[in-house]
Amino acid sequence: MNEHKRRILIVDDDKAILKSLGDYLAMKGYSVETAKTGKEAIEKSKSQFFNLAVLDIKLPDIEGTDLLTKIHETEPRMIRIMLTGFPNMRNAVESLNERADAYVIKPVEPEKLLKLVEQKLGEQDRELKMDKDKLIKYIESRDKEFENK
Repeated sequence: MNEHKRRILIVDDDKAILKSLGDYLAMKGYSVETAKTGKEAIEKSKSQFFNLAVLDIKLPDIEGTDLLTKIHETEPRMIRIMLTGFPNMRNAVESLNERADAYVIKPVEPEKLLKLVEQKLGEQDRELKMDKDKLIKYIESRDKEFENK
């Protein structure tokens, strides 16, 4: 893991899920914030950076797929894992169409969620490293171009 704690936002209207998943991920070294509503999640995602969000599909104030879109607008690089106790083909397809990175059915075992979180954050790291490497190569090629002028 990086020297900075990875930040995770968990959004669910079930307080027991917020507490159990939040405590478990915090115990594993992550910085965890929770939100009980979509509105609270949107406010937090606008004011703070999160590497990853776990979003419940059924929230009291917004559909999780709508929240998925709004959160993507505030931070496109954030990994978004959809969590549902009401799995069906429509919300699975809609979640993936709205750029969810994973779709998980409740009840979820904390260990399985942790493995998924670690896998998705590893993918994010590799993507960021590739972007950084491409940027470095671009700058080096521009430097050579200017040297030859």
